[in-house]
Amino acid sequence: MGAAVSDANVQRGEGLQSAEANVQRGEGLQSAEANVQRGDGPQSAEENILQGDRLQSANANVLRGCSPAEVLAASIYRDTAAEVSLGAIRGNAAAVRAALPAGVRLMAVVKADGYGHGGAVSARMAEEGGAELLATAYLEEALGLRAAGIRLPILVLTPIRPEDAALAAEHDLMLTVAGADWLRQMQECRPWRLRQASDGGLPLKIHIKADTGLGRLGIRSKAEWDELAPLLRGGGVVVDGFYTHFATAGLEDVTYLLRQHARFMEMKEWVRESGIEVGSWHCAGSAAALRFPWLAMDMVRIGAALYGFGPKRAVDSLQLRPAMKLRSRLLQTKLLRKGEVIGYDNSYEADEDQWIGTVPIGYADGWTQSFRGSEMLVEGRRVPIVGKICMDQLMVRLPGPCPPGAEAVLIGSQGDECVSCADLAAYLGTVPQEVTTGLSGRIKRIYTE
Repeated sequence: MGAAVSDANVQRGEGLQSAEANVQRGEGLQSAEANVQRGDGPQSAEENILQGDRLQSANANVLRGCSPAEVLAASIYRDTAAEVSLGAIRGNAAAVRAALPAGVRLMAVVKADGYGHGGAVSARMAEEGGAELLATAYLEEALGLRAAGIRLPILVLTPIRPEDAALAAEHDLMLTVAGADWLRQMQECRPWRLRQASDGGLPLKIHIKADTGLGRLGIRSKAEWDELAPLLRGGGVVVDGFYTHFATAGLEDVTYLLRQHARFMEMKEWVRESGIEVGSWHCAGSAAALRFPWLAMDMVRIGAALYGFGPKRAVDSLQLRPAMKLRSRLLQTKLLRKGEVIGYDNSYEADEDQWIGTVPIGYADGWTQSFRGSEMLVEGRRVPIVGKICMDQLMVRLPGPCPPGAEAVLIGSQGDECVSCADLAAYLGTVPQEVTTGLSGRIKRIYTE
């Protein structure tokens, strides 16, 4: 399993009691916070809270930026956990970086808590792999990265409330602007006016979003651009980027993608004619960047590929590796006789004598009813989920008697078999990243190399 965040001491309960006792008395926590206030940083906080060999020292760096309470919460008290490979995230970033044309920058998208893998951890590994910028979906995600000590430039992909623009500028964040109305409202907000008056008018860095066919966010017409352009000349903002997103980059038929690209190039000409300077142009996410290097422009945004997801041919070519393994263990096994039923609403009836195993994961963990009928691995063999998935457990049909405690792999390899996120996504009719982002916080993430 590699170097893991939780070690044998945690499983035995050693070292934890004294740390928890200090926190409950108010000791340890104050000193940890004091170190942070003095500027000693998250590492000192970890050292205070991790006394008693509670976590392996090799993994202390993984937890940089975590509060003492978050470090305490890292203990594992059940056998269901997601193992996240730091080396895979770092290596995937490096592989994409190496494949990009010269001069193209790499933006790592670590939104949704790093697609369920851990946002701050993903950001650090992406930076080590060569990413020059980061992106999040929401302002709170970006602020969380700043609180964790992440200093790379960060683009917030979803427009924020205009009144929060001053806060974003204070933390050196880049914001998405999807129309003139937002910019007008921002410039009229009291927090922004006070900031402009107090700090000499330091500008807000923005990226303008163009809707070329996805239909989600962005300017669509020349009239919208003509309304926005004068506001960009008035000072207070710097147009750091102009971008769009493709709707069909993963499909074999590229007709619509080419149509979107042509529209984007038309919009680029509008900007050129207006005389507005733009720092970078970008249109390619993971699928487009991996399949069509000529779409790279000044920068590519890599999200799914960072975690080993993407078009199979491109993933195989770059040797991208899945970054997550989800495993659990059998809680109990039983022999079910022909005609007997299990599950809520008697949802499964045995058509012959068979062995059933119970696994401690359920829909409260993100393994929803949609996974019913999908497969996991036990003793190197595929076993189907049977009956309705419960909130905290589910049942699988076993090939024969298996001992309680046998490992069950929901995502990853066991023996010669593998259940990938792509397999599960195909079963659900979705994309791999929906599987990992759907895993709830009840499932602990254990970081390995």
